Amino acid sequence: MISRIATVVRNTLETQVKVNINLDGTGQFSAETGINFLDHMMNQIARNGLFDMSVIAKGDLHIDAHHTVEDIGITLGQALKLVIGNKEGMLRYGHAYVPLDEALSRVVIDLSGRPGIKFNVKFTRDKIGEFDVDLFYEFFRGCANHAAITLHIDLIRGYNAHHIAETIFKAFGRALRMAVTLEPRALKQLPSTKGTL
Repeated sequence: MISRIATVVRNTLETQVKVNINLDGTGQFSAETGINFLDHMMNQIARNGLFDMSVIAKGDLHIDAHHTVEDIGITLGQALKLVIGNKEGMLRYGHAYVPLDEALSRVVIDLSGRPGIKFNVKFTRDKIGEFDVDLFYEFFRGCANHAAITLHIDLIRGYNAHHIAETIFKAFGRALRMAVTLEPRALKQLPSTKGTL
């Protein structure tokens, strides 16, 4: 099996981010971002995707968390693009429904090579602790654009903002895990009738 491990470093005047990911891990996760709730959510991606991930970020949190959250999403997307490669042998599509008490979310992913996101989520409050819920969209948009994937995120029901966020991140991890799974019957094939992705 080919190694599906990548490390990406992104440095700007606002942030410094390093992401390491192993698609064929066991769900190990570590983070040093200064944004505890985001760390908790990214842990859900790793655990549910069975990816080994580490994220280190320093950003201008004295202003707010926007630049740091967005740049973590961008860097994760860049790392995913590297480890996904040409998608040969992969299932390509992934989907997951995840409940948490009253909340239920669905995430659908296509490793299409065409970046795009539909984020149909209405939160019932503006913040979870100190975390601005608007930043979830920025995280996933940065990730989808730089991984070159099509991403649909839908909240089906729910009113507890923490539960809603957690179902989204868990479903993203599980949908991505499905999409990057290698199909033994098609290891030398691209999952497209076009012959390219």
